[in-house]
Order: sequence, then C-alpha cells, then structure tokens
Amino acid sequence: MSTTLQFLPSLSANLGILQLNNPASLNALTLEMIRSMTPILRQWQKTGVRATLMVGAPYEKNGKTKRSAFCAGGDVKKVYLAGIGKEDKSLTADFFREEYQLNHMIATQAPHLPQVSIWDGVVMGGGVGLSVHGKYRVATERTIFAMPETKIGLFPDVGGSWWIPRLKLYSQWKSGLVGGVGNYLALTGNRLAAEDLIYAGIATHYVKSEKLDDLKSALAESTTSTSDDPNGDCVAGVLMSFHDHNVDTKSSFLSQNRADIDYAFDGKDTMEEIIDALESMGEDSQFGQSTLNTLKLMSPTSLKVTLEGLKRGAKLSSVGEALQMEYRMSQAFMREGSDFYEGIRAALVDKDGKPKWSPSSLEEVTDDIVQSYFEPLGDDELDVNAIGSAKL
Repeated sequence: MSTTLQFLPSLSANLGILQLNNPASLNALTLEMIRSMTPILRQWQKTGVRATLMVGAPYEKNGKTKRSAFCAGGDVKKVYLAGIGKEDKSLTADFFREEYQLNHMIATQAPHLPQVSIWDGVVMGGGVGLSVHGKYRVATERTIFAMPETKIGLFPDVGGSWWIPRLKLYSQWKSGLVGGVGNYLALTGNRLAAEDLIYAGIATHYVKSEKLDDLKSALAESTTSTSDDPNGDCVAGVLMSFHDHNVDTKSSFLSQNRADIDYAFDGKDTMEEIIDALESMGEDSQFGQSTLNTLKLMSPTSLKVTLEGLKRGAKLSSVGEALQMEYRMSQAFMREGSDFYEGIRAALVDKDGKPKWSPSSLEEVTDDIVQSYFEPLGDDELDVNAIGSAKL
C-alpha cells in the first residue's frame, strides 16, 4: 500500500475521515494521494465503516492566519513537467488513469456508505471529482467552486461529462428543465459561491463554517447508532439538522442571470452559436459582454472539445462510460504541441497570463481536430475497475 503525508486517513467511531493534507498547494491532488486513498476506500467499503467524510487541511497565509481549502484541483504542473520531459513521462497517463478510477470508485460507492464532502474554501477541478460524485456536498460561506480547465488548455474532466450535462434546472422562460447552467459553468469556468451551488443543486447542504466542528462530531456519533438500519443512511438526518435553510439562493449570480444563461448556452450545438447568442444581447448587456470577454481568454480547442464532450456525455449510460471517454480526451491533450502545455506555462510556470493558443481562433478548430480528441486508444483504453494498475 502506497502512503504519503499528503493524505491522512483516520477513523472516528465508524466514520472514515479522508483528509487531504497538501496545504502548501491548497490540497492539490497528487498521484501519491490518489494511490494512498484508493486502497483505504476499498478497505473501508468491506468493513464496518458507516460513512466517509472528506475534508481539506487548512493552509497558512503570510505565516500566520489559517485559511480553509478543500482541494484546488489536480497537480497539473507536475503533469506538465512530465509532458515536456522533466518528470517521468508515464505520469501523463498514470495520473489521469488512476484519478479517474478513484472517481469511479467514489461514484459507485454502496448506498449504505455515503460520502460527505465539506467544501470549506476552494474546490476546483480534481477536487470536484473527488467529491461531486459522492452523495453529500456541504458548502459554507467560504466556498469557491469552479471547473476552470478551458483556461489552461484542458477540459472539465473527472466525470464532468457525466454530471454537468445532467445539471438541468426548471426554467419559467422555457417551461421545462434546461441545461444552460451546466454548459455555462463548463465553458467559462466561472467561480460559484455557496448560494449558486445550492441554487443549482451542486451542493446538497449549506452549513456556516463556525458549525463545522459540531457537524463533524455529530456525523461521527451518528455512525454508532444501533437503533437504525445498519445498511441505511445514518448521516442524512444529521446533515439536514445542520443545514441553514436561510441561504439566499434568489440573490445568487446564477439565479440573477438565469434567463441570459439559458438563452446563450442551452441547446446550442456549436461554440459559434453560443458566441452569436451572446453578441445578439448587445453591447449594453453586462452579462453578454463579460461572458464574451471570458470566452476569448480560453483555448479555442478546449472550448470546442469541451462542448462536444458534454453533448456526447449526455447520451452515455453510466459515469464509467463518461470517464472512459474523458481518458481518451485527456491523452489527446497530452500530445506534444497541445494547448495544455501552453496553458500551464502561462498560468503556473512563467505566470505571464498570456497563452498563445494554437489554433488561435474558433474558426480554425475544425471538426476533424475535435474528433481527434475522441479517438479510441486500443490497448491503452481506460478500465475503470482495473485499479490493480495503480502501485498499491
């Protein structure tokens, strides 16, 4: 079994606690953390653990104040270094393969072993993958949630092609369930607060951070109860008792901009249609203009591949199939000359914030280019259940 101090598992009564402990990088997910977490989860699924709790270690700012963080995403800088030959090249495949296998394990965890994730602070990218597939996601007033991959020349992965197309909300303007919010989130990488997450149903509960210690204690105590069904959900009632029903979802960004979001992003088959819809809002539309400016910063290839992935993901029958498709996509983004390397260079290496995308415009990203990101991998296809490939 692989172990690392970046991941600290523990038991409190019959509650399995999964603490991400990489605070210097806002608990960014490393391959070592994945390889430590996977066997622990697999072991707990076979023992008397009644629920799991995933939390992030706090980090210090300016050497003094402790700030909260869940997980800022995968350690993509190390993947970048592997891709350019400065780390073991195998990491460009191993990281995504084993991360997606862990995502699948969490997504298919038995109903009698619910996962509770406390999104206190930053939760992005790979951190979303560790938690959004679990049964319960608790937001606080400090939550900052995003899937910002199109800005680094990648795509919203870790099962994003499964849950994002299914993020459909009732619309009074279109008289039914529509998916504009999901497409908007995936393509723009816009940051969401707790109010947005509750509004959209991405978070299941809202608890103020000052009550989190009491919540953790109550969750642990609930796993010792002998009066309920041993195969039942022992934490549901606890979470509801701590949930703050006064969270103001009506004033959330998503609520306030729903009509524009649905108009521009729902049911669009191409990025060009989305751009046309935003432009048609006119120069006086703050939402239209700010969203256009945001999309101009993103990798054109990432935008088109992401939208295609969402459309395909909507037609798949399981999260496993979605992750298998995403693995194909991930390996295409690892090819030499991919926008991923330029995006990471600009964001995390040189930090100039000026990526030079290639192709540089949506018009230049042809259908053939997009299709190349979904080609089968032959013997290298992802088997979501073959976790033996990890060095446990």
